[in-house]
Amino acid sequence: MQLKKFDQINVIPFIDIMLVLLVIVLTTATFIAKGAIPLDLPKAGSAKNLPVKKIELSITKDGKIFYFKDPVTLATLKNKLLSLNKKSNILIRTDKNAKFEVFIEVLDLLKTEGFTNIAVETVK
Repeated sequence: MQLKKFDQINVIPFIDIMLVLLVIVLTTATFIAKGAIPLDLPKAGSAKNLPVKKIELSITKDGKIFYFKDPVTLATLKNKLLSLNKKSNILIRTDKNAKFEVFIEVLDLLKTEGFTNIAVETVK
C-alpha cells in the first residue's frame, strides 16, 4: 500500500479552530471589561473623574452590598472598615434602582467609622 503525496496542506480545520478561539477570547474579554457586578449607574451633570480608587463598595438593585467583588453584610463591612486607614479613598457604586435606605446605611456606617474621602460613582 502506497501513501499519496499531498501537494498542498489542508488549512481549513486550522482556520475553524482559530475562529472558535477568537470567539472565546472576544466573549470573555467583554465580561472582563464590564465587571462582575452588573449595575445601572445613575447619571449626574457635574460628574468628575477621580484619581485611582482604593476601596470600592457596590450596592445592587436588590440591596446586596459588595466589598470590591465580595458580598458582605453591614456587620462584616464594619469589621473590614476597622482595619483600614480613615483617609482611604472610598468609591460607592450603587444601582439607580437600589433602595435608598441601603445606600444611607452604608454611608452612615462610613461616616460613623470616620471616613471622609467618600465618592459616589455616576455616569455623565
